[in-house]
Amino acid sequence: MRFHTLRTTQWVPCKIEQVFDFFSDARNLERLTPPWLNFRILTPDPIVVQKGTHIRYRLGWHGLPMYWTTEIRSWQPMARFSDAQISGPYSLWHHTHSFIAEGNGTRMNDVVRFRLPFGPFGRVAYKLKVRADVEKIFAYRHQAVEELFGRE
Repeated sequence: MRFHTLRTTQWVPCKIEQVFDFFSDARNLERLTPPWLNFRILTPDPIVVQKGTHIRYRLGWHGLPMYWTTEIRSWQPMARFSDAQISGPYSLWHHTHSFIAEGNGTRMNDVVRFRLPFGPFGRVAYKLKVRADVEKIFAYRHQAVEELFGRE
């Protein structure tokens, strides 16, 4: 079964240490997620993000409550990390975040590979709603990062 891929890139005028520190604090994910998802982290503090860390979330997608657990699969401070869904709405979700010092700032690259469950019904849901929603979520994130760190 095939998967979908979303790639984004964004440059911010801040040092890589500041940007990586922000993204490695799991609590900041709430600040980068659109309000319409009603996203909340359920894992109690402190969340020490490193390889093997599990983080639980609750969200609402078009009125449907969902629970999601991710695991940090790779952890390379000041360079990259990846998380993968171990339970939740997707049959596959793998998100790689990478950070590169570039000029007087930092280039952030994201690659998300995902697949929906339910075979042909999942493919229809992707075409009708999920693709647009995932793109909106990352567009919101892009804007929130600009507001926090400045723009290109």
